[in-house]
Amino acid sequence: MSDPVAVSSGGFAEQIDKPQAKSFLAHAKLIGLLTLGSRLLGLGREIVAAHYLGTGLVASAFTVAFTIPNLFRKLFGEGALSAAFIPLYAQSIRHDHAAKANEFAAASVNLLCAILLGITIVGEIGIWGFLLLSSTLYPDLILTLKLTAIMLPYVLLICGGAFLSGILQVHHRFGAPAAAPIILNVCHILVLGIGGSILHLGHKMPEAEAIGPQTKLAYAGAFVVLVAGVMQVMVLLPGLRATGFRFHLVPHFWTPSVKRMLKLTVPVALGAGVLQLSVLLDKGIAMALMQRVDALGNQITHFTMFGHWIRLPMESGAPRRLDVAQFLYQFPLGVFAIALATAIFPGLSADALDQDREKFKSVLRQGLEATIWEGLPASLGLILVQGPAIRLLFQHGQISAHDAELIGKSVIFYAAAIWAFSMLQIINRAYYAIHDTTTPVVMSVVNIVLNLVVELPLLWWMGEPAMAVGTMVSFAVQALVMLWLLDRRVDGLDLKKLLIPTLKMMLATALMGVVLVGLQKSAIYPRGTGRMVWLGQLVMLLVFGAGVYFGACWLMRVEILGHLMPKRRVRA
Repeated sequence: MSDPVAVSSGGFAEQIDKPQAKSFLAHAKLIGLLTLGSRLLGLGREIVAAHYLGTGLVASAFTVAFTIPNLFRKLFGEGALSAAFIPLYAQSIRHDHAAKANEFAAASVNLLCAILLGITIVGEIGIWGFLLLSSTLYPDLILTLKLTAIMLPYVLLICGGAFLSGILQVHHRFGAPAAAPIILNVCHILVLGIGGSILHLGHKMPEAEAIGPQTKLAYAGAFVVLVAGVMQVMVLLPGLRATGFRFHLVPHFWTPSVKRMLKLTVPVALGAGVLQLSVLLDKGIAMALMQRVDALGNQITHFTMFGHWIRLPMESGAPRRLDVAQFLYQFPLGVFAIALATAIFPGLSADALDQDREKFKSVLRQGLEATIWEGLPASLGLILVQGPAIRLLFQHGQISAHDAELIGKSVIFYAAAIWAFSMLQIINRAYYAIHDTTTPVVMSVVNIVLNLVVELPLLWWMGEPAMAVGTMVSFAVQALVMLWLLDRRVDGLDLKKLLIPTLKMMLATALMGVVLVGLQKSAIYPRGTGRMVWLGQLVMLLVFGAGVYFGACWLMRVEILGHLMPKRRVRA
């Protein structure tokens, strides 16, 4: 049997052309199914974490600490390098010899590992040096820094894994990359569930009593992150071998292809960095402006600025509650929109630079139509079901009814922009496919500025839900402006073809909303409190909502529905 690497460039390129026979929507359904499994396990992880860690000091510290490796994952693994690498690698496979494409991929992996190893070493030195030199830090900040130091090596594993997943996606192997996150969720569920039970954290107790065992559980969870990272990379290895990719040290990885990739990476990195800075900044603001207990046990509710006492606008545990709210709105986003964008990106990249961009535009319109079809009902639906969903899933153990209420208020505003988040997954990849990396950078800066301008004044009026309002406004504006600019950039996307389908989907969404509001006011809607009541409310809303929306789309003959439904095989 011949080595796949030695196959001629024409045969190797056939792997890129397969989607002509198999629609990217079919790949999106596979990714969406695996991502659904991962998200359900992620939901289980969040439920278990909420049950045993609650929303207090330890939970907030772990949330902020785990944000750091995820920031680098989105910046390097799934962000800048990957966005620049995938179009170049896809075109190299199509036009160059397989050995040359493989050498480019290997050189890129080596470069990424070198960068991430340097970041990890510098980060560890900085964190431990800061801890040794500082003696007046709040207990939650000390714990945050220690947990960050433990999980920082995960940067190398998760970013490397995400980059290797990009290689597999170019070869249209989407299964292993979509399944890899399942490992982390399973590991977290096991360590939090078993550890929480051993430490007797399964019932509501005063935060002062819970901090000790919760801290032990958080440390265990941090170490398990590293174990899961190794396992996630190992899952990708069989698929990489099947594509012909081989790990090897390239003696001179500073090749023209790598230089071109880095040239494209810099503006993408700036854009991704700005967005990730926005995420980290929101977590930092929530940590800095929440009420807390100091090392002596005193309740801190105000701070001084220019000689004036100012009230801290957010209650203790705000970072963790906001994290739960973000997970809930990202659930439908990850299952469908990100899956669709992941499947569509290699095809867009291969077609974007052709002289005739009609195929690029057609695929892009179809992708936008699919995200609108999912985003509109997901936005309104989550707003209407968030009450029973949050109470059923999270209001137990260390999570109080008041915590659940605050989470719900934030979810309402996050959910209102799911359609915008969904569209941006496609729009950003379209810009990267045509090698326009400047526009996303500029719009990312606009996003973070607009986010801060909206949320900061509202904090002292609304509290932590103001963070969600800022996110909602900034991403909605970014999605619409970037779509308008893209239309001008490629000499017209013929967006009027989306008008009628979008109006139909808006009508179906509105009809769904009317039915669900009427259902909540009807006599058949379960009343009272308790898990069975909340479960009945949630199931009834989901069944009626999905039934009405799908039925309305079918009656109005929304075309995208036909592409997403399973096809019947016709016997010869």
